[in-house]
Amino acid sequence: MTPRIAGLTDVGSVRAANQDAIDWLISDDNRQALLVVADGMGGYQGGEIASQIAVDTVMESLRACLVPAAPFQSAEPEEAIRVAINLANERIQERRATEPELARMGTTLVIAWVIDGEAHIAHLGDSRCYLVHENELRCLTRDDTVVQNMLEDGSIQPDDVPHVPFRNVLTRALGASSAHASYQRVRLVPGDYLLLCSDGLTEALPEADWIPLMSGPKSAEEKARALVNASLDNEAPDNVSVVLLILD
Repeated sequence: MTPRIAGLTDVGSVRAANQDAIDWLISDDNRQALLVVADGMGGYQGGEIASQIAVDTVMESLRACLVPAAPFQSAEPEEAIRVAINLANERIQERRATEPELARMGTTLVIAWVIDGEAHIAHLGDSRCYLVHENELRCLTRDDTVVQNMLEDGSIQPDDVPHVPFRNVLTRALGASSAHASYQRVRLVPGDYLLLCSDGLTEALPEADWIPLMSGPKSAEEKARALVNASLDNEAPDNVSVVLLILD
């Protein structure tokens, strides 16, 4: 399988600054790919710093693993991801402790590390990872938000979500507490897509619109751009970030 990746981040139609950060990497032998999206919080400067620390640390920590080598043992990728996340959490907390103006900063984080067709996915917060398989879209992550808890315990119905004033309050975030990320593994096949995104995409563009925008013989760059442009056409109220992987 050969991975193709494209990523794009945009300030959106309302925000004055972009507090999202993204990055990706494909190994020289095409056996591995690493995708990362983070959506910062904590004020104009704090959110931008937190998300960049998170993405830079994950890439720094895992980059050495993306070299031609023997296959990983089953537990190794999960442990390596957790080490990277804990290091990012420590670095954000250190900045919070030494700079009072950053005392409330934190960030969401979603990581997908694909090794020989198996995706290792970890996340905190409400940035998401989606799988597109046989032209069907499936969200692989659960939002760490108060409103998601309310949906699950029956306090509200899906139609109520847009009217909940605190719908974006997170229950887990990097830098704000212990970094207990959710983790899962998903087997991929040629033709599958993985899409990582911030909530700027999910809030601005209905999921039903995504597959048509990603269909056809377009490049990964064109498909990522189509998603972001459609969000901007809908006057995206937040920063919009997308990293798209296509397995050929």
